[in-house]
Amino acid sequence: MKKQNLRGLIASMVTIFPAKIFAADTPLPTTWHAQSLGQAVGYMALFAGIGILLAIVGYRIFDKCTPGDLHKEITEKQNVAAAIIGGSVILGVCMIIAAAMLG
Repeated sequence: MKKQNLRGLIASMVTIFPAKIFAADTPLPTTWHAQSLGQAVGYMALFAGIGILLAIVGYRIFDKCTPGDLHKEITEKQNVAAAIIGGSVILGVCMIIAAAMLG
């Protein structure tokens, strides 16, 4: 009976102690998760700025790919259909950007 207890103790020492020793040497992984409120606000401002910039660039690219000037059609001629298309393009680009940022 004592030999079985001794074998179990030795087996647990061989498997548990090296795992604890080597686990202590590994560094903590770096993440984008904020460690403080200020860091969270900074990340939010950074991602919001990048998202807004990319939404504007996406709208401009769509405007260049279509015939005519979409921005002029919306602002000067007050074309509601063009405004709906422009808004849907911006929303579509924003959904793509949000999905890319969330990973």
